[in-house]
Amino acid sequence: MTRALTVDDLVYAGIALAAGLLAAFLLRMLLRWLGRHAERTNWRGDDVLVDALRMVVPWAAVAGGAASAAAALPLTRTVQHNVNQTLTVLVIFAATVSAARVVAGLVRSVTQSRSGVAGSATIFTNITRILVLAIGFLVGLQTLGISIAPLLTALGVGGLAVALALQDTLANLFAGIHILASKTVQPGDYIQLSSGEEGYVEDINWRQTTVRNLSNNLVVIPNAQLAKTNMTNFMRPEQQLTILVQVGVSYDSDLEQVERVTKEVVAEVMTGITGAVPEHEPAVRFHTFGDSRIGFTVILGVGEFSDQYRIKHEFIKRLHRRYRDEGIRIPSPARTVALQQGTVVIPQQRGTGSEPDDMTVTTPI
Repeated sequence: MTRALTVDDLVYAGIALAAGLLAAFLLRMLLRWLGRHAERTNWRGDDVLVDALRMVVPWAAVAGGAASAAAALPLTRTVQHNVNQTLTVLVIFAATVSAARVVAGLVRSVTQSRSGVAGSATIFTNITRILVLAIGFLVGLQTLGISIAPLLTALGVGGLAVALALQDTLANLFAGIHILASKTVQPGDYIQLSSGEEGYVEDINWRQTTVRNLSNNLVVIPNAQLAKTNMTNFMRPEQQLTILVQVGVSYDSDLEQVERVTKEVVAEVMTGITGAVPEHEPAVRFHTFGDSRIGFTVILGVGEFSDQYRIKHEFIKRLHRRYRDEGIRIPSPARTVALQQGTVVIPQQRGTGSEPDDMTVTTPI
């Protein structure tokens, strides 16, 4: 049998509750101060931890004060038990949400630090957050005295029906996990699919992979389709790559001079253009006796895939200017058409000008 409520009980309960609220306020101020100091560090993990503690610690202080206030009041055993259970569930809920934030934040920090160009793999973040919340939910049910064994059994039986109904979704989910686990594709990589899509991988989530092409448009690709298609990853195993530029000179050119001049231009571009590889050794390879020219390939080194366009642009401009200064001629392709009275040599047009090139008519003697 409980005793009657007195004024002293209310005073003690009020003091306990006020102490809990004051402790929550002071702890929140302390965590805010710690948060400002955590922002100055390079490691993002301390920011995540302080941000999570801002939620759980004040609520724990409030719950402790409320529990002390309830203990000071002459409550029945049943009411006291219900109050304690409610406060415990409140603390478990706050701790679960905070733990989910911490784990998801740490996973996001790890994926961003390893994925190259400002990418994030949210598939791992979402999975870890859901797992932590599910564990906290089960612990809360167990605290309330609700048996979770029948719930787990029902989830196991119902999971089969859900899996059959969500085959495509689950296929994309496991395909995304496989892609990231195998490290064939990571956020920040530049990829090109056999179907023609190409660009930087922005994110890999539970259903799809988002690719940003060079025109800053987003291409959304289901994970299952990405996992089974032919794909070229221009960032792996190395980010640097070589590109080939085809050039041709006339037959009366001095090939030794052509090779020397071309290598000098390559060295100039490699050391003077952003995105080039300064340590790249200039390489020129002659390979074809064409109809009107001797063809060769120039090999250039670039830092990453998107740098090739700027480097090609600068190399072609500088090579053309240098050839003109050195007197090296790049002939225009010509077509020879046999006529009944003679031969007509028609140079092919170069560029987009509306005026046609001159035609030379040769009549046999």
